[in-house]
Formats: sequence, structure tokens, C-alpha cells
Amino acid sequence: MVIKIIKGIYLLFNILAISALLAIHFVFKENSYGSSLLYYTFPLPVIIFIVVALSVFLGRLSKYNLVLAVALLMLWLGRSYKINIPKAISEDDVEIVFWNASRENGFNQAFKLNEGLPDIMVLTETTSLDVETLQKQHPGAYFYKSDTDMVVYSKTPIEVQRETVSKYHTYMLFFNSSGIDFCAVDVQGSTDVPRSWELGFVNENVKIEPKTVILGDFNIPYESKYLDSLKRDFNHAFSEKGNGFKETWFWNLPLLSLDHIWVSKDLKILKAKKFYTFESDHSMISAFVRK
Repeated sequence: MVIKIIKGIYLLFNILAISALLAIHFVFKENSYGSSLLYYTFPLPVIIFIVVALSVFLGRLSKYNLVLAVALLMLWLGRSYKINIPKAISEDDVEIVFWNASRENGFNQAFKLNEGLPDIMVLTETTSLDVETLQKQHPGAYFYKSDTDMVVYSKTPIEVQRETVSKYHTYMLFFNSSGIDFCAVDVQGSTDVPRSWELGFVNENVKIEPKTVILGDFNIPYESKYLDSLKRDFNHAFSEKGNGFKETWFWNLPLLSLDHIWVSKDLKILKAKKFYTFESDHSMISAFVRK
């Protein structure tokens, strides 16, 4: 009798827990500050793991959890795993790289990971970087370092157009190089700062202009409604020409796609890549574009 009661309680807990997780991901999403935090905390891979884990003690009823887990897995793979055919690269095409360096890394590690020097590279959260030393190591290159731990490397001159910072320290750097206008973004990731505020700030400052690339750590996944305007006016480089999971966080586990390269529709995306590394909790991403 006691065992039946315990099993009944566990079955009820299983149903309520899974229902809540599915409601957070598919219904409530980012409708409020609280639901947003839960939405980012429980991406589909985490929900799938929880559904499978809960099935362990369900006995014969575990098959229902497993069927649900398989259905969610298929949905996740369809959304996240990309298969694209890259285009041939020529000398005139522009290689663009972005990496959240997690404070411990700099350009030397980034160049090594990229297996070469790209045309444009933007690093965020890189605090121990000496631009003067880098300039001596790469005398023909150009560097720009902001006061917010963002650094830009370029093979051609960097023309900084403007910088802007939100009240809660989301930083945006607008510059031109290689004949392309860039907007480099580093969105505040604190849990006590609603993403709606910071992405509202980003969307207000983004201009829809020809030959524009917007890249950076947005601290929200690709599925977020706060990226809808970018999805409408720009192409997502990895979705267009990348292969594999588009998620860039956490420590090579494909949980959330926080880092993005968005390309204006007049530029052609030839190839996109994600670099797996344990030197940062964020993967490095790159894109080749043709003007």
C-alpha cells in the first residue's frame, strides 16, 4: 500500500514537472522577467535530460517519458543541427571571427584556434591583452581596444564610427573595415538585468544599412523573440552556411546559441564555422562573406 502511494506521488510529480518544463519552453517563454530566466535555464537539451532521468523510476510507464524525449530530441535536432554546403572562398572574400575569450585568452590563442589570421577578429571579455605588444608582433595589422574589454583586429584600417553603452553596461562598437560596416555587441549577462532592456537597447541602435555585419555575445539564444528584428533584416551566418550544432555555449555542450554573426542580405555568406575549445566557455565562430 505504501509503495503504491509513493509510486502515485512520483507519477504525479513526473507529470507536473514535465508539464511545467514544457509550458516554460513552449508557452511562457519570455513573456515576463521570471519566465525568461526559466526559459534560458531550461533549454531543450536540459528538458530532454530531465524527462529521461525521471523515467528511471516509472517502471512500465517509463515508455511514455521516453517517447516524449525522442520527440523533443527530433525537434531540437531539426532546429539546432545545420547541414549546409559551403561556397568556394577567394582572396577578395572577407573572413570575420568573433570570440568571447572568457578573460583568460587573447589574440594569440584566437589566431591559433582559427589556424591563421582572419581579415577581421573581434574579442570580448579579454582583460589581459597588451595592444602595443600585439602591434609589434603584427606590424602590418590594425588594432582597436575599447574601455570595456572589447578588442578589434583587422588587416585593413579600422575607422571607429561611434561607441555606445547602456545604463547596465551593454556595449556596442560601430566601425568600418574591409569595406564593411560592423556593429560589435557585448550584451550584459547579469541575471538581475532583464534581457528585454538590453536587447531593446541593441535593437534601437542597430541601423539597417547595406554591407553591414552585426556580431557579438548577445547572451540570448537564437530562438529569442528579442532577435526577431535581426532575423527579419539580416541573415544568420551559421544557419545559412554552418555545419553542426549552432549553439555556442556552454563548454562545447550545445545548450544555448549566445554568440552570433548577422550579415546584411546584400552580402553573400560563403561559409560559417564554430570552433570547439576548452579555453573558453564560449565557442569561437567565423564567417566568410563576399561583398
